[in-house]
Amino acid sequence: MLKVENLYVRYGMIEAIKGISFEVRDGEIVTLIGANGAGKTTTMHTISGLIKPASGSILLDGTDITKIPSHKIVSMGLAQVPERRRVFADQTVEENLDLGAFTRKDKDGIKNDMEKVFELFPRLRERRKQLAGTLSGGEQQMLAMGRALMAKPKILLLDEPSMGLSPLLVREIFRIIEDINKQGTTVLLVEQNAKMALAIADRAYVLETGKITLEGTGAELAASEQVRKAYLGG
Repeated sequence: MLKVENLYVRYGMIEAIKGISFEVRDGEIVTLIGANGAGKTTTMHTISGLIKPASGSILLDGTDITKIPSHKIVSMGLAQVPERRRVFADQTVEENLDLGAFTRKDKDGIKNDMEKVFELFPRLRERRKQLAGTLSGGEQQMLAMGRALMAKPKILLLDEPSMGLSPLLVREIFRIIEDINKQGTTVLLVEQNAKMALAIADRAYVLETGKITLEGTGAELAASEQVRKAYLGG
């Protein structure tokens, strides 16, 4: 589904990503874990076309998307839920969801998919006419995820979906990520809550200062002493 090969990203003289390679297979949940500043969000933005790499390639379903503009990447089946949600605060829940489908022309399909989003997130149905800026943090996260799903992605990129949420809401968000995956959407997850991320991941990679230092199944990395000490509190 997604293949990143020998990717380098620079900010001026600073090398943020240093030749990383990884893949996400169709139907998987794959997580990237790492400390703040490791390069996780930079990696996601580069895959989405928001940042142009210095070198390397990104393949989506076998097509090289490295130099394709971000809005065209969305229409090719890749959508990202950004860190800190970034909903359109002065638009209603329904309007935010409509904006998620901006690349689509199939009105009936859009209507059906909005209904699916409301089934996945019942609270959004209750608040469909409410301004997004008045929602709680957890509801805004649900809206950001629902908005991305309106693009009908084959692969969904989630950047720190649990950030700032209560433990109860974190569990709910992770359950919903599993539901989205079971319904057929491949997921690439960046998350500082390594314990929760590894628990739902088929495979995982550890990113440290722009390099991948470990990879394996979610269970293998959860059991790794190195990962436990660095990311799971011992």
